[in-house]
Amino acid sequence: MLEQKVFLIQKGPADKILIEKKERRLTLISKGEMLKTYKIALGGNPIGPKERQAITKLRRGPTLSNSRNKDSRYHLSLHISYPNEKDRKRAKELGVSPGGDIMIHGIKKGFSWVGDSHTEVDWTKGCIAVTDEEIEEIEKLVPNGTIVEIRP
Repeated sequence: MLEQKVFLIQKGPADKILIEKKERRLTLISKGEMLKTYKIALGGNPIGPKERQAITKLRRGPTLSNSRNKDSRYHLSLHISYPNEKDRKRAKELGVSPGGDIMIHGIKKGFSWVGDSHTEVDWTKGCIAVTDEEIEEIEKLVPNGTIVEIRP
């Protein structure tokens, strides 16, 4: 375990986060090389682009991780820059709010005991969830401004 963490730190930081919704997988990439993959939970019915607030789907396409929230209700969270101008325009055409606050986060505070089993069901409200240990690792390897690519 310690060997793997040293390897990740030597290879990092990640310059891209790849989220594959169908596979329920998050991969950290550095200089085109895979650093590590994580099994994830998403929101209910997550396949397809996020179009409006309260629809638990993440949008497709590249976004940027632009801030961190150490006071998150979900242990720790990394913010994804959603919505962008295209998202706001599409939501306006639909006559709805695009929403926001899309995060990569850990388990809800007080529930870390569920560990890996949290991935057995999609339970978030449109976010990407990993274990508390995993979000701590990701937070160390992913600087602000990292590209996030979300695939269906």
